[in-house]
Amino acid sequence: MTAVPQSQPLLKFRFDRTLWQRFVEIAQPYFYPPGPRSSTQFLFLILTQLVFVVSFTFFFVVALALIGFQFSPKFFAGLVNEIIYLKFLSSLGKSSLEIFQNLLTFLPAYIFLVLLIGSCGVFYAYRRKLQGREKQWLILAILLFLAFIVSSLNVLISYVFRFIDNALNGRDAKVFWDFLWVYGITLVVAIPILISYRYTRRKLALFWRAWLTNTLLKDYFSNRAYYELDSNAANTDIDNPDQRMTEDVNSFTNTILDLILDILDSVLDLVAFTGILYSISTQLTFGLLGYVSIASVLALWIGTKLIKINFNQLRLEGDFRYGMVHVRDNAESIAFYRGENLERNQVETRLGRVIKNYNLLIIWIALLDIFQYAYNYFARLVPYLIVAPLYFAKQVDFGTIGQGIFAFGMVLRALSIIPTRIQDISSFAASIERLGMLYERFRQRESREVVGREGIIIHPYTHFKVDGLTLNTPNAEQTLFENLSFELTPPQSLLVVGSSGCGKSSLLRAIAGLWCNGKGTIESPDYTEALFLPQKPYMLLGTLREQLKYPNRRENITDTDIQSALARVNLEDLANRMGGLDTEKDWAGVLSQGEQQRLAFARILLSQPKYVILDEATSALDVTNERWLYELLQSQDISYISVGHRPSLVDYHQIVLDLRPENGSSWQLLPAKDYQFSS
Repeated sequence: MTAVPQSQPLLKFRFDRTLWQRFVEIAQPYFYPPGPRSSTQFLFLILTQLVFVVSFTFFFVVALALIGFQFSPKFFAGLVNEIIYLKFLSSLGKSSLEIFQNLLTFLPAYIFLVLLIGSCGVFYAYRRKLQGREKQWLILAILLFLAFIVSSLNVLISYVFRFIDNALNGRDAKVFWDFLWVYGITLVVAIPILISYRYTRRKLALFWRAWLTNTLLKDYFSNRAYYELDSNAANTDIDNPDQRMTEDVNSFTNTILDLILDILDSVLDLVAFTGILYSISTQLTFGLLGYVSIASVLALWIGTKLIKINFNQLRLEGDFRYGMVHVRDNAESIAFYRGENLERNQVETRLGRVIKNYNLLIIWIALLDIFQYAYNYFARLVPYLIVAPLYFAKQVDFGTIGQGIFAFGMVLRALSIIPTRIQDISSFAASIERLGMLYERFRQRESREVVGREGIIIHPYTHFKVDGLTLNTPNAEQTLFENLSFELTPPQSLLVVGSSGCGKSSLLRAIAGLWCNGKGTIESPDYTEALFLPQKPYMLLGTLREQLKYPNRRENITDTDIQSALARVNLEDLANRMGGLDTEKDWAGVLSQGEQQRLAFARILLSQPKYVILDEATSALDVTNERWLYELLQSQDISYISVGHRPSLVDYHQIVLDLRPENGSSWQLLPAKDYQFSS
């Protein structure tokens, strides 16, 4: 096997509206059902939940403050006096002690109470649309609440260290030990909260991954999308759908929560610490904003380049892995051909593409590292350069230096989420592109009663009937036959013959609804009444019992039924030889092709279909076993269509359809007794 480079369609990779639309299409359905204006409603509910959490957090913090105030009124009053901007307190004409004693009668308390009740009312109004999605909204609310608490703890810790530094500078032992105890208590409270916060993030990501994967799997296995995607074609834009539904989904659900909650944390820290920073130095605040803005623009430019490279890396890694799996699944055939060298060359070629693209990726990451290291190291000098002169001029106390540096670091971290996480954002954007393209393809394949987007129409009917069928290959490069018509009335049987490549198996694909390019009408019974047997039977991953019951259309199949079916296809010792019906093996490797074909006939006896389609289903059997199995079909009054090359098959059929006969027409239909195989 030689590797053929895959030519991919031209794709655009950038942070734009299309990327946002794909993100919403993937993310929204887990929380809110799709529909007209659903995206706007979804965003409105997200904002409403934020309002609810902010209001709830306010009352939670107030409750904790009131409890603390009961134990140490002076300490908590002094703490408020330091944290709340003094000009704001003086403008109210009240002391911090008076505010503490009347927190619940303070105007913001009424505002937050109204917001809390109003947000609850909004969710009550949307309760029907959110039915079945209550769990994810509850977990998200808990996450947001914990995020606010974590941010509040960071603010508290910054002031605790400020007081400790001032106590050290003033040699005030009592204050030092008091706030050291406060810090210890804060740690005892903070650690379980941080652990719960991270655990809840991972748990929501796990729930989301399970839901999203199941949703994609449902679409993938609906209406044979897995077949029509043709993901191995050279010009496909949906490569490696298995990778997209496993690795990309996992990356999406974990990264989205990390990024969104990190952004929320950054916004909270920005709001909480900008005031602190601004009170220390306006120059420091505005200088930081300008510095980060310029860095963010540069980071986004680098990120746009990285999206395409990450996208290609995911595709090439999937191709390489598929090549290795292909060797594993076809090990015996490769060994017979002694094709190790060619297979190794093919796999090495795919590996070479992976390494070449990854080399490009690490070059861009190296450039990104240069930018990020310079950005981070220079940023560490800025607060010292600005706050130190203020301290030397005795405009701030010693504790303010430590708090200023801490606040600067928190604001810098909040504003630097784009420059410092652009690699993660670019990888996330690549996953969005890959999942979004898969979603779009599934949405284009809506269920419909009439199949035949390229002109062939399929209708449900009591039996098989083909009228005026002209069949083309899927890419329309070749017409296989034209104006074909026949009707198969039970219990009649039809044998399709012809030279290799004339379209025998393609006709079966058209009857099954897999190939639709052409024109004409195909009427066929319901799929539950028909069973298809390919030349190489499909062996699923499972037990021998599951192999025989596949595709599992009858539920009341007993072990006696299974043993009887095995005996009738000359496999009576198979179960004992393999260790019982519940043994799991690699059946495609353990059983010979002849045994696999006889097992497939046992499936017919157990499923009891009315119609069977056989594509050279006895090619690995001797003439004696072939005759025995076809006589079994005839004894079951099953109507069947066969494709084959053996002259002996004519004896088991009533009608012969010859594609590309010697008379020059594209097909010929005649009674089996009048047909003679050409020598």
